[in-house]
Amino acid sequence: MRLGLLACLLIFAAGPSFAQKQVDVYNWSDYIAEDQLKTFTQETGIKVNYTTYDSNEILDAKLRTGHSGYDIVVPTASPFFVRQLAAKLYLPLDKSRLENWSNLDPRIMEQLAKYDPGNAHAIPWMWGTVGIGYNVAAIKKRMADAPLDSLAMIFDPAVVSHFADCGVMVLDSATDVLPAALKYLGLDPDSKRTADLQKAADALNAVRPYIRKFHSSEYINALAGGDICLAFGYSGDILQARDRAAKAVEKREIAYAIPREGAMLWIDVAAIPKDAPHPDEAYRFLDFMLDPKVAAASSALTGYANGNAAATALLDKSISGNPAVYPPPEVRAKLYTITAAKPAEVRARTRLWTAVKTGR
Repeated sequence: MRLGLLACLLIFAAGPSFAQKQVDVYNWSDYIAEDQLKTFTQETGIKVNYTTYDSNEILDAKLRTGHSGYDIVVPTASPFFVRQLAAKLYLPLDKSRLENWSNLDPRIMEQLAKYDPGNAHAIPWMWGTVGIGYNVAAIKKRMADAPLDSLAMIFDPAVVSHFADCGVMVLDSATDVLPAALKYLGLDPDSKRTADLQKAADALNAVRPYIRKFHSSEYINALAGGDICLAFGYSGDILQARDRAAKAVEKREIAYAIPREGAMLWIDVAAIPKDAPHPDEAYRFLDFMLDPKVAAASSALTGYANGNAAATALLDKSISGNPAVYPPPEVRAKLYTITAAKPAEVRARTRLWTAVKTGR
């Protein structure tokens, strides 16, 4: 669920002799190592037209319009890929054409199979959690005994109010935030019941005065630059904020915590749209994404865990040994996923979310 700030186009070509072969990839920005794209072209002679987007909604709209022109896309498994799969927007995979299939992590494949029975249409790319990012010094100054690894940091007015002056930002995503509120309240985070969702919205309304902004990407630089001290966001984004803050002239210590109550596990998947113009080249690129070297290089770039078990040994210990990136078994046991909502449920959730954000 990596959010970029700016869409761009990168085109890599091995030479004029390969001009007739190409693959059109639509992905999150900064989600695959650029040098690996060059390697793919050098090894296969296939030009990569690589275009980026910064929200699942943008990708979803293009796929549903039809004739998107893309050969590989990377949606988030739930709820977006699930709904797209139900709309028959993807080709089933011929796994015999994917020599690197065996590299995939069985545990992630099991989770993904809940959305894609038999893992018939997609491969897992990156995965992570939704949790708490914070400026260590700023939080300690305002609340020495702050419950750093608890959803109370976001949903308890008596806690989050301590940090309003230094800035709090929350994802602008009903599908990420409302389930977390439900989890905090001790309810099923996957509940679609109107009464439960209203309780989640009420919990958010109680802390709304202390939230500076709802946004799904600005919190990275805001946290790194000291403009905010607390964020509820994606694990890799917050770890990127940590790295940027550590390299800044005025260094800040940024940390990430997976809520002890449990956190959402999200998985981004790579799939081939049913109207892909270059399906043969799409298989070549999909198998390339399954190469452990490619997955490891991309995890090093993004700070996210990947779905490739064979890539783990290639990762620096600062990534593979980081419990915020690869949580230990007891933490993974508390991670949850959500299922796709029906259209009426989506509309109800959207109305609640809009009311929370606008304060109406």
